[in-house]
Amino acid sequence: MKHVFLNLKRFDVLPERGGVNRLAEPARWGEVVISSIRDVADAHVDEAEFVAFMPEAQLIGALAAAGDSSLAVGCQGVYTADTAQGGNFGAFTTLRPANAMAQLGCGWVLIGHCEERESLRAVMGEAGVSGADVEAAANRILAREVVAAQAAGMRVLFCLGERASEQGNWDEVLSAQIAEGIADADPTRVVVAYEPVWSIGPGKTPADASYIQKVARLLKGCVPGVDVVYGGGLKADNARMLADIEEIDGGLIALTRFTGQIGFYPEEYAEIVRLYLGG
Repeated sequence: MKHVFLNLKRFDVLPERGGVNRLAEPARWGEVVISSIRDVADAHVDEAEFVAFMPEAQLIGALAAAGDSSLAVGCQGVYTADTAQGGNFGAFTTLRPANAMAQLGCGWVLIGHCEERESLRAVMGEAGVSGADVEAAANRILAREVVAAQAAGMRVLFCLGERASEQGNWDEVLSAQIAEGIADADPTRVVVAYEPVWSIGPGKTPADASYIQKVARLLKGCVPGVDVVYGGGLKADNARMLADIEEIDGGLIALTRFTGQIGFYPEEYAEIVRLYLGG
């Protein structure tokens, strides 16, 4: 079974505020997006598992729109601690406890995305922490998020990847990220997404099939049985290439259009899925 993940980041922001939302007014954006792609998941239910990760403000509408379809909805991260009977009953101002997300109906959570890792590095940098200590600390924090999510009953898409400065020891970096990040987790409820951070973005050279394959082999060697998807962007122009890599079990879609009016377009999502699954 393949996995097709969709990370909608903060794509609910309108163009006049610097965003890429051309689909619906912000209050209904999550509902409109999910309504427009749920049939894709249902059409391919025997081939792949489909999950869409939404900004928190959009979850209620998105979950209602998903209804009884095979499309699952998840949140973008959780806090390291949570509510508990006889313990903390809700003192998490500005934070996102996993029980709150599970209570809404989220079955999945995305943890460790390169943007989250960069935020953790920035916070530690403000405190004067640098080097290997930063990466080890980030891995420990993310590991606690994974445990909190699983304790609340959610499955985890755990992202990891090396930056340009880490390519020389990519295997050490990735081995540490996966070993430390899911050390205390149930690996049967984790899917790993590989993000080659050095190759993502305008003007950068995308990772090729042989590079992605060797990374997937490394990760599966670290955690036997774990599914590994490509988190560097499942797109129309790499869908067939990724489908041909035996060690890759799916992909993570974000933007579907990268030129002109950049953004997420449901009809292009359907085309990417068709290309990847070969339908």
